Amino acid sequence: MATNDYLTVTALTQYLKRKFDVDPYLGKVYLTGEISNFRLRPHAHQYFSLKDDHAKISAIMFKSAFEKLKFTPEVGMKVLVTGRISLYEPSGSYQIYVERMEPDGIGQLYQAYEQLKKKLAAEGLFDAPKRPLPRFPKRIAVVTSPSGAVIRDIITTARRRYPIAQIVLYPAVVQGDAAAPDIVRQIQRANAAGNFDTLIIGRGGGSIEDLWPFNEESVARAIAASELPVISSVGHETDTTIADLVADVRAATPTAAAELAVPVLNDELLKLQQERTRLYNAMSNRLNFQRERLKKLMTAYVFRQPQRLYETYLQRLDRAQQGLTRNLQTTLRQQSQRFQLAKQGLVSQSPLERVHRDQLTVNQTSARLNTEVKRYLATKQERVAQLINGLDYLSPLKIMGRGYSYVTQDNHVVRQVSALKPAKATIHLSDGTAEANITAIKPASEDTHE
Repeated sequence: MATNDYLTVTALTQYLKRKFDVDPYLGKVYLTGEISNFRLRPHAHQYFSLKDDHAKISAIMFKSAFEKLKFTPEVGMKVLVTGRISLYEPSGSYQIYVERMEPDGIGQLYQAYEQLKKKLAAEGLFDAPKRPLPRFPKRIAVVTSPSGAVIRDIITTARRRYPIAQIVLYPAVVQGDAAAPDIVRQIQRANAAGNFDTLIIGRGGGSIEDLWPFNEESVARAIAASELPVISSVGHETDTTIADLVADVRAATPTAAAELAVPVLNDELLKLQQERTRLYNAMSNRLNFQRERLKKLMTAYVFRQPQRLYETYLQRLDRAQQGLTRNLQTTLRQQSQRFQLAKQGLVSQSPLERVHRDQLTVNQTSARLNTEVKRYLATKQERVAQLINGLDYLSPLKIMGRGYSYVTQDNHVVRQVSALKPAKATIHLSDGTAEANITAIKPASEDTHE
């Protein structure tokens, strides 16, 4: 085959795409499947897949179509989709372009309702502290349709029960795509006015599609942000909207909402009359009690004999005066004693008295000192005499006086015979000396031997 007989990839893809586009069975396809590979892209086109047990197809849902959904798709959710099948040329893969989508087995609006309810509950919007309704409102704002039965029921009930309250209508669209923004705007207007006590939001019954504006997140957050206490009365008693869950009080019907908002004036007037009677009776009883008490006081002895009123005080005064006198005398006596003691102390501490005492001490000390000195001298003299006598007994002269003498030779005392020399020697006697010549020396042993 010639080269011109071969198709390019682009030509083949374009041919197949045209086949998809002109096929009447693929122009509008109703498909059921399970969502996979879904990741929410805010304010953008959404890309995901639809699959069952044996096959999978790529899907795209453009931004304009996706923003009309009342619920948020999730991975694993089984859905019913309507769209067309075409071929994406750059990759050569076929896919479904989804135009509508709703949950399979459960309504789209109900799915969206459950998702928003779960989201707001997680944020704690339903558990926030509820604001109390004022007991006697002066002005009540009502956000509802100006042509419906809701405003007529509210006005009729409020006038019948509490005609002094002023009802102000904030007309709003309560059905359709434009309803939610209009309701939010009217709620904000009523709060901005700053002179209302209560806010009622309501509409009559209908299908979930009719009541859907009151399930919108923007309306729920506007109610939660309201500074006015909000009474929600949407649909019938069996209908429960997100607005009912967020509001401070839910009313089953518009009439019930008006009954919650205002009291019954006649009942309140009757209560006032009853309170007035109770107050009158209580004050009358109080006055009677005080009159009886005054009567008893007027008949008391203190009023008949006033002097007895202060007799006790006179006695207490006399006792106080006597006690004061006794205390004064005791104080004067104690001070006098302290003065005498101080005077005696000053006298005892006088310089003349101290000089006199010190002079006596000096004289006594001097006398004792003289006595001690004399005794000390006598003792020392006696001791000296004893020592002189002892020395005298030991004196060589004393011994020589008894007939003893000693010999010196060459100015040395001769104590032994062996120390004598045959020469001159000096004999010392008690009354003088004598010179002698030593001619013979005889030791003591020789004398003994002879």
